[in-house]
Amino acid sequence: MSKKEIDALTAEFFGAFDNRGGTAADVARIRRLVIPGGVIVKTGPDFTAYTVDEFVEPRERLLAEGRLTEFHEWETSERTDIAGDVAARFGEYRKAGVLDGEPFEGVGTKAIQFVRTPEGWRITAFSWYDAP
Repeated sequence: MSKKEIDALTAEFFGAFDNRGGTAADVARIRRLVIPGGVIVKTGPDFTAYTVDEFVEPRERLLAEGRLTEFHEWETSERTDIAGDVAARFGEYRKAGVLDGEPFEGVGTKAIQFVRTPEGWRITAFSWYDAP
């Protein structure tokens, strides 16, 4: 059952950024999916480590103010390892949308760590790499 729960949590995570068809993205749900004190890291030349709020707030604005529309991202492959109450997922993803009126697509990799809490599985950390 754990793998199905982690699959559902991961899908909910990716869905938090979806604003296709004029629907509002629900980036705030990241605060519920990630444990308090969780760490979020962007790799690459703009290496940045974020708190949950530092990650959520600018993305909420970007997705709500109309600069980024028709956006969604989705996993294209994954490997999940579960050992008791800890799990790690390494997956590739694609994304697409319209930024400042220009359509774009991209690919990348996300690494997500999970723990089982009394409320169910939650994310403790995730990092991502966007391919050039």
